[in-house]
Amino acid sequence: MQNKGLIRFFAIIFAVVSIYQLTYTVITNKVENEAETYADSSVDEAAPDASAQFEAARKRYLDSVANLEVWGGYTTYADAKDDELKKGLDLKGGINVILQISIRDLLVGMADGSTDGNFRTALDRADERIKDGQQDYFDYFIEEFNAIEGAQLASPDIFANQEMEGRINFDMTNDEVEPILREELQSYMVSAFDVLRKRIDKFGTTQPNIQQLGNSGRILIELPGEKDVKRIKQLLVSTAKLEFWHVYRAQDVVPYLVAANNFWAEKLTAENETAVDDQEDEIEADADDVIEQDNSIESLLNDDNLDVDEDEDLVDEDRLNQSPIIGRILAQGNPGGPIIATFRASDQEIVEGFLNDPQARGNLSAEQRNVRFAWGRPILNEKLGYELIDLYAIRGNAQNEAPLSGGVITAASQEYDLNSNVIVNMSMNGEGARIWEEMTTEAFQNQTQVAVVLDNTVYSAPGINDGPIAGGNSQISGNFTVAEAEDLATVLKAGKLPAKAEIIQSEIIGPSLGQEAINSGLWSFAIALVLVLVWMFFYYGRAGLYADVALLVNILFIFGALASFGAVLTLPGIAGIVLTIGISVDANVLIFERIREELAKGKSQADSIKDGFNNALSSILDANITTFLTAAILYIFGTGPIQGFATTLMIGILTSLFTAIFITRLFIDGYGKNGKSLAFSTAVTKNWFRNVDIDFLKKRKTAYLISGVFIIGSFISLATLQLNLGIDFTGGRKYTVRFDQEMNATEVTSILSADDVFGSAEAKTYGAENQLAISTKYGIDQDDSEVSSEIETKLYNNLQQFLPDGMTQEEFVDVSIEDKEYGIMSNFQVGPTIADDILTGSLYAIFGSLIVVFLYILLRFRRWQFSLGAVAAVFHDVIIVLGVFSATYSFLPFNMEIDQAFIAAILTVIGYSLNDTVVVFDRIREFIAEKTNWDFARTVNGAISSTISRTLNTSLTTLIVLLAIFTFGGESIRGFMFALIIGVIVGTYSSVFIATPIMYDSLRKSKDRPRKAIPEKETK
Repeated sequence: MQNKGLIRFFAIIFAVVSIYQLTYTVITNKVENEAETYADSSVDEAAPDASAQFEAARKRYLDSVANLEVWGGYTTYADAKDDELKKGLDLKGGINVILQISIRDLLVGMADGSTDGNFRTALDRADERIKDGQQDYFDYFIEEFNAIEGAQLASPDIFANQEMEGRINFDMTNDEVEPILREELQSYMVSAFDVLRKRIDKFGTTQPNIQQLGNSGRILIELPGEKDVKRIKQLLVSTAKLEFWHVYRAQDVVPYLVAANNFWAEKLTAENETAVDDQEDEIEADADDVIEQDNSIESLLNDDNLDVDEDEDLVDEDRLNQSPIIGRILAQGNPGGPIIATFRASDQEIVEGFLNDPQARGNLSAEQRNVRFAWGRPILNEKLGYELIDLYAIRGNAQNEAPLSGGVITAASQEYDLNSNVIVNMSMNGEGARIWEEMTTEAFQNQTQVAVVLDNTVYSAPGINDGPIAGGNSQISGNFTVAEAEDLATVLKAGKLPAKAEIIQSEIIGPSLGQEAINSGLWSFAIALVLVLVWMFFYYGRAGLYADVALLVNILFIFGALASFGAVLTLPGIAGIVLTIGISVDANVLIFERIREELAKGKSQADSIKDGFNNALSSILDANITTFLTAAILYIFGTGPIQGFATTLMIGILTSLFTAIFITRLFIDGYGKNGKSLAFSTAVTKNWFRNVDIDFLKKRKTAYLISGVFIIGSFISLATLQLNLGIDFTGGRKYTVRFDQEMNATEVTSILSADDVFGSAEAKTYGAENQLAISTKYGIDQDDSEVSSEIETKLYNNLQQFLPDGMTQEEFVDVSIEDKEYGIMSNFQVGPTIADDILTGSLYAIFGSLIVVFLYILLRFRRWQFSLGAVAAVFHDVIIVLGVFSATYSFLPFNMEIDQAFIAAILTVIGYSLNDTVVVFDRIREFIAEKTNWDFARTVNGAISSTISRTLNTSLTTLIVLLAIFTFGGESIRGFMFALIIGVIVGTYSSVFIATPIMYDSLRKSKDRPRKAIPEKETK
């Protein structure tokens, strides 16, 4: 080996850099352990909010030392945190969401709110197509708009407007307008990305990951370690559309409430064919009560004046028919104030429908025709046990544009007023200050209020009692907690999103489940490593020991590279590293087997080592390149943890090549430089697999028959039993729920599938007998926050009988609790649109890898028959793995859903099968060149026989690794490992009995066959 000094230099440099990068992780772990010790000592464990106190104390400690030098002045904790080895959500817990920015909203904004019929029709049709389609929303919009005869994007009523002035004019064609719109949409997406990044930065999450996913309007956000799910979601999806409106006084709007109430009472009475003689008198009496009573919201929240029997319904059905609006009022606002009335939050939608009905609004006075009814923030009344909400009437206008918007805000901060109430102070620019002074002047003169409206919710509507407000300084109040005020200030400072953001995929993992994943991952890693190290030493003796050292160096390089590149380590990533152990061992096995062959020929040890390394290099490169290609495709089409698996696998392949080829060689050459002999075997294994001479081709028809039976059986199973598609591909929600007793999954499925619960649900044992994975598609097309809350309530109510005594709903659903033992441990949600996209991307990944590998093998072996054999074997392996999953998912005691992790397993199987096949093909190509006096069948059989030791050795070590992960790894990757185990077994078989025979049969009948190829009957 040339340039040993240079190789040693690079090896030392790589090792030093890796150790240096990993010291940051050591530093942060040390400081964080100290923070937990401090938090433990300062928190009363018996306190009801002990978990919150612990987290606050821990964060307080870390904030206090963030900029202090640690580790002997080596670095600060904050700097070390930036450079440490990053752990993914499945190891650390946290929140992962994919947001969809509404392209429809952006287009409507660019069209200045156009109501043009052609424009709205194209939007509506695009809405329908995006539900099941794979293209971007904008592409569908353009297709549908162009399909409308005579429709012009550059119409003055659509995009040739003031909003797009200077970019689009009325004489442009649709083809000319389209790229302008596409470019403008992209600029809006950049704006949305920046707004979200600023919000997250200000929120203070460490090591956040935010990525724009192509041009689809989707943004991926990962927040490791975050626990306040509700707060994070609100921070992300809030558009922060801040507006300031004049509002009507309650006494100005009550007459309309009476009229609308009268209208609906008559309508409902007519529909129910029920006559109520004294209806109008009762309604008028209710109206008088509304005007005369002075029952403020403050008194209601203090529960002093609320005339409600807490043990009975507020009103009966007959009264609601007679008084559908006023009958739902719980308290009345001050006649001169902005709050008209207070309702149950659950009545918001129905009351809003009553008030905004076009026929009912005919009762509004001419001055009030533009009134907009708006609602305050829901406030939980703990005594009553439900949320209350205030109704306001905003003084709208024909343009539906607020006199003042949030774009004028220059600064915002959480502070306290003179009464120690939490508020948000704001400052405005010059234009905003001028308009704000005009608005407050009018409100002061008319003794009215100005409403502060954020995302169509009224946060406060203060009266202007001390004269107009000059200078542009103002404040927002509204019974905030400190955290709520901080978040509101954050979104105001970061700016508003250009359109509505919707969560279409989310994953929330509690810290307890994350710690369990770390423990199981480390156990599986350690056990697999020890088993492989022992096997290599047992089989190859001292040479195996050198391979073990190279393997340990390889692992150091992998972790160092992950830390250096800022890659995220996930549980599938750990699986990728463990699989890399098998790849690294395979390279050394190839080398050692070739050296043993050269020694058996009677060559000297030096020559055998030299020729063994040289002869093995081609097979090693081909095998690793094909695996690297499949990993690269997986990285391109995968997301989240699957990308983590692909990343570690690609890094592992590169480091394995270096350590196996160079590091091992340094040790071997160093040992033999003084004439010492190295046997590359032990006394037990020295004669294993020597002089193997099996006629594999003679058995190919039997192999075809066996494989045919398995493939036909797989197709039958896939057609009848089908596959257990996970919510990755179907859409839905999945919850991991842990109980304090063993559970019957069938019983829970029956309970949750009842028509009055979810209608359809599935519960499966997930790991231990007291843990279930519960999935449902209930409400997947509805608003995320509302349905999520409803599902969690239904889960709690229907599973409460199986939970520990005294567990509250809040404890059940809160995944953020440290050391949580029971309840929801994690939840995962995928919207139907992105589920279709994930499925399509997965299919692209599989077929893309097949095409790429077919072309690579064709390029390397120069005959399409080799590519055909390899791809046929891969197809064979994939179909059988799918068939096994289809036939067994209903009774095997672990998760066998077809999800993104399974696609990763399929691609890994493809890579492994190709790796094995390429090694055999490489030896066949070598024998064709060397054994020119052999017939083709003998050449093929001899090549397979010469590689059988390597094939079995590699398969055995890989299976040892996979079985260790399967047995001791986390439940979340058990199905993933099972697919790999089946794939390795089938892949080892197919490389010998499928790929090679198909290559042989197709090549021997070809004009391009090797010169000595003869008909099969002459080989018998």
